[in-house]
Amino acid sequence: MIGKPLFTTSSPKASKELVMLLVAAFGALSGFYLLVSVVPLYTAGSGGGGFGAGLVTGAMMLSTVVTELAVPRLLARLGYRAVLALGLLLLGVPALALIATPDTALVLAVSLVRGAGLGIVVVVGSALAAELSPARHRGEGLAVYGVVVGVPAVVGLPAGIWLSERFGFTAVFAVAGAVSLVPLAVVSALPSKSGDVTTSGSVFGAFRAAGLARPTVVFTAITVGAGVFATFLPLAVSAEARGTAAFALLVQSLTMSVARFAAGRFGDRHGSGRLLVPSVLVSALGAALLLWADDPVAMVAGMALFGAGFGAAQNVTLALMMERVEAADYGRTSALWNVAYDAGFGIGAVGFGMLAGPFGYGTGFAFTAAVVLAALVPAMLDRRVAKP
Repeated sequence: MIGKPLFTTSSPKASKELVMLLVAAFGALSGFYLLVSVVPLYTAGSGGGGFGAGLVTGAMMLSTVVTELAVPRLLARLGYRAVLALGLLLLGVPALALIATPDTALVLAVSLVRGAGLGIVVVVGSALAAELSPARHRGEGLAVYGVVVGVPAVVGLPAGIWLSERFGFTAVFAVAGAVSLVPLAVVSALPSKSGDVTTSGSVFGAFRAAGLARPTVVFTAITVGAGVFATFLPLAVSAEARGTAAFALLVQSLTMSVARFAAGRFGDRHGSGRLLVPSVLVSALGAALLLWADDPVAMVAGMALFGAGFGAAQNVTLALMMERVEAADYGRTSALWNVAYDAGFGIGAVGFGMLAGPFGYGTGFAFTAAVVLAALVPAMLDRRVAKP
């Protein structure tokens, strides 16, 4: 039975480093989410139109995924401290450049650079959280990290819109840039190198490693649902019901954070693998309820269940993957998990758009629920294989 909580069982040095990591990640992600919805508005309102708005977001996410694939090699060469500082600079400085002009070419370039910064920060953050958490409390450490980086998504998206409407785009760009750069002050308190020599192998090589492919596939499938609901739920209901859709998405974010932390605590005591199948089932049930998205109760209940399953899956899959590799492989394992997150999110949004156009939102939601439920196969196989 595990007794004392995470921050009292770590060594004083590791505890301090973990706190500094949380501060840096919170600042970086706050700066990122403040502009997620604002930059497309800035582009569309300055002549870029809907195409320009979609282009800058797509470019940013593409850059994020490509950079995530390269981060393990950067870590092997430069170490955690230098690479994280680079990520913060790439997130913060370009945000300030947006003040100069709304020209679509500049905004596109800024989005590419900031996407690279995001890719660096999320990979380094997950890897360091795993390394700095004591083995007996790794699930909890990853859960605390996940909750901390989840808060900016809940607060930053509406805050960015509010700031831009109240004080103008220049103000929100300045705030986002500053918030991303302030954490540079704590980077020196983080470890420079891993306790072991960081492996510089490819991320796809990690996918082929024993025990990593199944959690990756499970997480990607569930994240497809997250991409669908975040992008299309407000569009799938009437204009009068969009307030309810926004509330449902907020409920999803809250249940996701609670479930992620609870899964970490449970995993440290009883094993993370026990929650893999339940997380898929709860996610699939929530996704299935969206077939009745016109019913406010079904919509909110569905998003609450999906958020709970998705949050648990985030912690379970990451904890399982980190358990199955040596510390030297934390970098590329973190990259693999983050690529699964971003790729699944993007595939869900794009695929649903292609399907819902000719067949309707109902068919799209049914297909989404089926994709999430299909993750039950690798989840059950992983449970069976993992048993001694």
